[in-house]
Amino acid sequence: MLDRLQRPLRDLRISVTDRCNLRCPYCMPREVFGEGFRFLAREELLSFEEITRVVTVMAASGVTKIRLTGGEPLLRRDLERLVEMLARVDGVSDLALTTNGLLLARNAARLRDAGLDRVTVSLDALDPAALRSMSDSPVSPERILEGIEAAGDAGLAPVKVNMVVRRGRNDHSVLDMAARFRHRPEIIRFIEFMDVGSTNGWHAAEVVPAGEILSTIEARWPLQPLAPAREGEVATRYRYRDGGGEIGLIHSVSAPFCGSCTRARLSADGQLFTCLFAHGGHDLRGVLRGGGGDLELERRLSEIWEARSDRYSAERSGESDPQPAPKVEMSYIGG
Repeated sequence: MLDRLQRPLRDLRISVTDRCNLRCPYCMPREVFGEGFRFLAREELLSFEEITRVVTVMAASGVTKIRLTGGEPLLRRDLERLVEMLARVDGVSDLALTTNGLLLARNAARLRDAGLDRVTVSLDALDPAALRSMSDSPVSPERILEGIEAAGDAGLAPVKVNMVVRRGRNDHSVLDMAARFRHRPEIIRFIEFMDVGSTNGWHAAEVVPAGEILSTIEARWPLQPLAPAREGEVATRYRYRDGGGEIGLIHSVSAPFCGSCTRARLSADGQLFTCLFAHGGHDLRGVLRGGGGDLELERRLSEIWEARSDRYSAERSGESDPQPAPKVEMSYIGG
């Protein structure tokens, strides 16, 4: 299954809930997602059986990597049951989860037992004040670190740690974060602040380019580049020359990787998105609940992917937006 730019469909990110227990301004700003915000009702969410059916059809068409996201996916009740169902799908060779880590310590072992392969944890600073600024919540970095430790102990390795770097908020924490995960099994990845959605107040001036982050770290600990671990990998990899481990840089603003993007995203209510920066999705829930068989679902998926020509980040130029209309919020389809 190839899109108009001859990109195959290999990766599916599945949002299992649009709810979260943090209010990070770059994802769910509190002034928008406050007390009066209407989140999806339970009956609007895809059931685990419906999600598994979509994955089964997509795996037959070439999808091999599944990542569960949110919102915060660990807020979805009995998530390990979905993991167990997806782990049994023929063709799925990599089943991962992205979480803010707050509920990870109590869930890591059962997720691994259910068949989860790996986990990625968001942690934007070790300094409590900087972390509070980035999460807009009184969250303890120690609690997230406990979750990271529990995930490693459970065998969800290598654990990846994602840090969104925003100038004036937490860019002073880059070296502290790098130091914390040197000579450890986790892999930290530094992510440029992206203009996802329409409510996060993105400005180009707040983007710390990956090259600047790299120079900051390399001035302290020399690095050397590593080859991609797999085709379509979004992070540029480096290793410390002294054997201190590996880091990654995700540079969708300064050096977009649209040309190799093989990802689709499924929202919690069954909308399929072909780009993180899309304006809208394609309804699959209607097919699933309207009596359509697997052949109809496969045909619909083919139509969507083969019509895809998204390359938003590559078309972005400085502060200009090639798609000025409102974009889907990251909390709705995962990062």
